[in-house]
This record gives sequence, C-alpha cells and structure tokens, in this order.
Amino acid sequence: MNEEQLESRTVHCPYCDAPFDLLIDLSQGSHVTWEDCHWCCAPIQIRIEIPLDEEQPADVMLGRDDDVL
Repeated sequence: MNEEQLESRTVHCPYCDAPFDLLIDLSQGSHVTWEDCHWCCAPIQIRIEIPLDEEQPADVMLGRDDDVL
C-alpha cells in the first residue's frame, strides 16, 4: 500500500444509509472488495473503477450483499 495513493471518500451504507469514511487504495487499480458497515455490520460490496486518465476521479459504487455491481 502506497500512502500517497490513498484517497478518503465519505460514502453511505446501502442498508442503513449511515455515512462513513472509506479509504481507497488507488494503487490497486480497478477492483471489487467487501467491507462491513461500521454501524449495522452488514456486508457491503464495493466496486472501484480507476480511470486511465489519472486526472479523473475514481468511480466508487456500493451495493448490498446480493447486488450485482
């Protein structure tokens, strides 16, 4: 993990809608990962799309456990 490539985003849980800060590691490229909500403990699917143009922001999509992202 490269600390210069970490980005913090405020996102909302797709279950309870609670806001939380998500730390994104841009050095991993586009990927899918899972994280439990800090409030309701539900499993959140997180899809991170890193654009080829480095000046564009990363696209972050959150979904429920059974959503297809």
